[in-house]
Amino acid sequence: MPLFQLSQDIHFPPPELAEPDGLLAIGGDLSPARLLAAYRLGIFPWFSGDEPILWWSPAPRLVLLPEKFHLPKRLARTIRKQIFSVTADTSFKQVITSCAELRKESEAGTWITDDMREAYIRLHELGFAHSIECWCEDHLAGGLYGVSLDRIFFGESMFSRRTDASKVALATLIQNTETLNIRAIDCQMTTAHLQKFGAEECSRDQFLEILEQFIQTITPQKRWRFS
Repeated sequence: MPLFQLSQDIHFPPPELAEPDGLLAIGGDLSPARLLAAYRLGIFPWFSGDEPILWWSPAPRLVLLPEKFHLPKRLARTIRKQIFSVTADTSFKQVITSCAELRKESEAGTWITDDMREAYIRLHELGFAHSIECWCEDHLAGGLYGVSLDRIFFGESMFSRRTDASKVALATLIQNTETLNIRAIDCQMTTAHLQKFGAEECSRDQFLEILEQFIQTITPQKRWRFS
């Protein structure tokens, strides 16, 4: 398959034309309009600091449906102990920065470059990106962030500085999907870690059907709140 070079026009080739590893296009920018157009099609940017912007549509796709979420017994005990308090959209910048920093500290490298960080902060300010924060004694212990379009949440990254913190954040997100009107969570790449929580692989056609079903409008959302 050819690798598509994006122009200044906000237009993406069909996701079905992605290479076997999911790489679809190169170039463009990280403007809110382009990012929203990409996510609407199930496409997302993923690249390191020394690379041009790369756009991906992997298949199979890992998706977590709230009704299929599995809460491990050990995590349930942690939640009952109320070790953590959980908030939403109170510290988006801290969450995305911590996601990048923790990967750098582990020498795993990160795709959350300064440009990516600023792009998603802008999406958050516009009401399209959201975060969940997990606190312990007033310190940010873990969390996650992603992009929300209508009834789909596209998970981007999560981090933990204390055991189970990001898992508690994920479980809290699932517990609030009805309130937030979320019907599916895109986990992007397959990991055994997320499969343990009930995430399942689906084909590209199945994933595009999920997007078609649950994204009817692209409008900003109010700041998330948990009861």
